[in-house]
Amino acid sequence: MTTEQNEQAQDLQQEQAESQTAQTQAETEQTDVSVEDLQAQIGKLEESLKLEKARTANAVYEAQKSVERIQRESDKHKDTVLEKFAKELLDSVDNLERAIQAAGEEETPVLEGVKLTLKSLLTTLEKFGVVEADTQNGFNADLHQAVGIDPNAKANEIGTVLQKGYTLNGRLLRPAMVMVGA
Repeated sequence: MTTEQNEQAQDLQQEQAESQTAQTQAETEQTDVSVEDLQAQIGKLEESLKLEKARTANAVYEAQKSVERIQRESDKHKDTVLEKFAKELLDSVDNLERAIQAAGEEETPVLEGVKLTLKSLLTTLEKFGVVEADTQNGFNADLHQAVGIDPNAKANEIGTVLQKGYTLNGRLLRPAMVMVGA
């Protein structure tokens, strides 16, 4: 009986050894196949990563362009609003200048107050880029509007300024209405 048991134990060990050998061979074959599969997967993942990086770069580029476009539109809108506001204030400047002219030579506290108000308003306008158009260096069709001929002025020279002109950050806000020599 012991011999039979020993034989059975040996048979069992042989079967287990054969099974382990077969399993090791299968794992080796599976490992070879797995390495190839893994390399293929790595290649696919690298391609996918390149595609996603390109998509991300494109999205970042589009976002930057959108921000720049919105900024340009905002600046343009701000300039338009500032231009409209400044044009409306120019009427007040004109009225204050007319009040000073109408007062004549007599210095009164009211006239002094009007002059100070005009000076304050012009200073505020200058802070925001509104400046008086130059009328000292001859007629310039880009800055001046000729509304008549001044017989006392030289040709192409400004004789009389009927209404001052103004520019906003270098752009014409309102042309100066002038009389020009012939």
